[in-house]
Amino acid sequence: MKSVYIKLNEINDVYSLVNTLVAYDGDVDLESGRYVVDGKSLLGIFSLDLRKPVKMTFHDDDKADKLFKELSHLVIDGNNADA
Repeated sequence: MKSVYIKLNEINDVYSLVNTLVAYDGDVDLESGRYVVDGKSLLGIFSLDLRKPVKMTFHDDDKADKLFKELSHLVIDGNNADA
């Protein structure tokens, strides 16, 4: 399980994120404050406070680095925060 912080500045960032995540097998959680939602759920993502960075956790270590590289335009901290 690996985590990074992402920033979703506009609605197109959310759509881009979900489209990328659904192409990957494995669970993805997005966490904002005390709320955790499925990263592949548009409705779940829009229920979060997107004014602040969101912690994204991918539960498949083998594919995490490839996924994080693909989403590098959203990552605000280049360092992975291993969970």
